[in-house]
Amino acid sequence: MKAKVHVFLKPGVLDVQGKAVEGALNGLSTVQGWANVSHVRVGKVLEFDVAATTADEAKAQVKDMCDKLLANTVIESYTIEVA
Repeated sequence: MKAKVHVFLKPGVLDVQGKAVEGALNGLSTVQGWANVSHVRVGKVLEFDVAATTADEAKAQVKDMCDKLLANTVIESYTIEVA
């Protein structure tokens, strides 16, 4: 089964990379017209195959992977898609 995990910093955690992207986009606003960009958050997406017989089994395995390795659950949240 195909798994996709989206990991983002939790609300309230300063996203330095997101602020840098936001500043760059706003800096280009005079050239590109992107002055309305705000609250940029940068995350990561992980895609991989999981050997499982059901979507629920795959999701449980991926959740365990996220809790133990793929996300720092103190400061990050994640969503899981399985197909």
